[in-house]
Amino acid sequence: MQPRNMSMSGVVDLAAVKAAQEAKTKAEQARAEAARQGGGTGAVSPADLVIDVDEAGFERDILQRSTEVPVVIDFWAEWCEPCKQLSPVLERLAVEYAGRFLLAKVDVDANQMLMQQFQIQGIPAVFAVVAGQALPLFQGAAGEQQIRETLDQLVQVAEQRFGLTGLTVDPDAEPGAAREAVAAEQVGPYDALLEAAVQALDSGDLGGAVQAYKNVLADDPGNPEAKLGLAQAELLQRVQGLDPQRVRKDAAEKPADVDAQIVAADLDLVGGHVEDAFGRLIDTVRRTAGDDRDTVRLRLLELFEVVGADDPRVAAARRALARALF
Repeated sequence: MQPRNMSMSGVVDLAAVKAAQEAKTKAEQARAEAARQGGGTGAVSPADLVIDVDEAGFERDILQRSTEVPVVIDFWAEWCEPCKQLSPVLERLAVEYAGRFLLAKVDVDANQMLMQQFQIQGIPAVFAVVAGQALPLFQGAAGEQQIRETLDQLVQVAEQRFGLTGLTVDPDAEPGAAREAVAAEQVGPYDALLEAAVQALDSGDLGGAVQAYKNVLADDPGNPEAKLGLAQAELLQRVQGLDPQRVRKDAAEKPADVDAQIVAADLDLVGGHVEDAFGRLIDTVRRTAGDDRDTVRLRLLELFEVVGADDPRVAAARRALARALF
């Protein structure tokens, strides 16, 4: 059977793709901090990048995991000769990509319902699930170069659209178990600048805080504390001096006005109404297209950073965003 590929043109906006290493660094640091606080899963072993999945574990191992990492599904069977050629390549690439995607292997003979749900007519068949949404990648045998190109596009879609930057891989981690957090304070060359930013925030000097965080990021673009602090400071700066009643009145009277909805979402978030902020922007994504839609989507991703990738409200909003986009 000839490969049937998915064209991701129209889904991937290369001009808006974030630097992969920067995003990966942010994700690694966020997970490490969450682990120190007892709420994160830490790093995974390279052996955990390839998993066997059945119908009972589909929601947990694929749907839920797809909110933190793209999940590539390899539908295979023992009697399938092309599968025996394709599967080892996918397994090797899963390790090589070092957590940028998770490979889930599904034996179709033992999981006929999953095969029917994905409407698979023949194997091997490879799909991806990103933020709960299934994307067909290719069906039939495929060359390694073709596979790499498809995986690169998938990673870009996950990063650009949903801010999914993958898993942290630790070669020394025990397979099947998260790395235990090491609660050690790290003193780096940016302590003085970061402290200056915090002091500026405390004194209400939002412009000074923004500049201090930018000074750190100019030398260390992946610094997680500076990235989070900048996102929070810029949010506070945007809502400074706003008239809440006027903002909400404009948003209610002009549901199609992208700027009005974005300003109202900022105000919602600062007021602690996280789900309202996310829901407002997701609804606006549904109603818009082109540059307007992209503007709203990018602001939503910024608000995700302010709240934190490990917050369950962010995971739920990512799934809702995926449904709105696709």
